[in-house]
Amino acid sequence: MPISLHASFVPSGLQMIGTANHLVDKTESWCGQQGCDASTILNARLIDDMLPFTYQIKCVAEHTAGALAAVKEGVYSPDLNPPPGSFDGLREKLAGAKAALEALSEDEMESWIGRDMRFEFKTTRMDFTVEDFLLSFSQPNFYFHASAAYSIARHLGVSIGKTDFLGRMRIAKA
Repeated sequence: MPISLHASFVPSGLQMIGTANHLVDKTESWCGQQGCDASTILNARLIDDMLPFTYQIKCVAEHTAGALAAVKEGVYSPDLNPPPGSFDGLREKLAGAKAALEALSEDEMESWIGRDMRFEFKTTRMDFTVEDFLLSFSQPNFYFHASAAYSIARHLGVSIGKTDFLGRMRIAKA
């Protein structure tokens, strides 16, 4: 039996939302242990032209739940609103994304296969099918932004490793 679009996208999105939540918790704890202001991590970047930790976490939510909401409209444009400026705000954004993914039925998502989908930003326009948009654009983006948030935290000295990034894997039950 072929794997469904839902099974290809939603569990991985939930896994990275969980990773992002874990990173928020670990970095907040790190700030407390270091006695540093929260802005140290929230505004941290690896390099000047990179967007900060808050933006990276926001984008995990945007490329999961935001992408699914855009599919319903047929057009995805990046959310240019500023990211939440606190750990609690980031957790709230991720909680909304998790709820949106958990509420989506497999039947609804499968009904989208083959529909037209478009990415628009400034002068850029890319046409996709829904499944190609989700699997070749949004999914790599939520992994990228989770990885960027992980890298920023790790660079600052937050004690995290590979398992912190992998999060809750879907292992076989004995």
